Amino acid sequence: MAEHTFEATLYRWEAQSAAWTFVDLPFDVADEIEDAQQGPRRGFGAVKVDVALGGSRWRTSIFPSKERKTFVLPVKQAILRAEAIANGDRVTVTVTPVS
Repeated sequence: MAEHTFEATLYRWEAQSAAWTFVDLPFDVADEIEDAQQGPRRGFGAVKVDVALGGSRWRTSIFPSKERKTFVLPVKQAILRAEAIANGDRVTVTVTPVS
């Protein structure tokens, strides 16, 4: 699968019991990933990806967001701490879908 590198701004999304940090995938990247998917997807339409942000690497899933009209990538608190980044910061992210 193709690797996609882009810049995005970290933002906070709050639920009733927790707060999460995300970045939105650019529309063109989301479209390419959507078009490349074959067969049934994981729960909630999730796509498994390998992620690189700064010196951190991890595997997670991106999720389609009807509200934001793109895939959203959750960024764990451990990554925020390791990279010394916070909500509102602009970051460079690389995502690679995993088959």
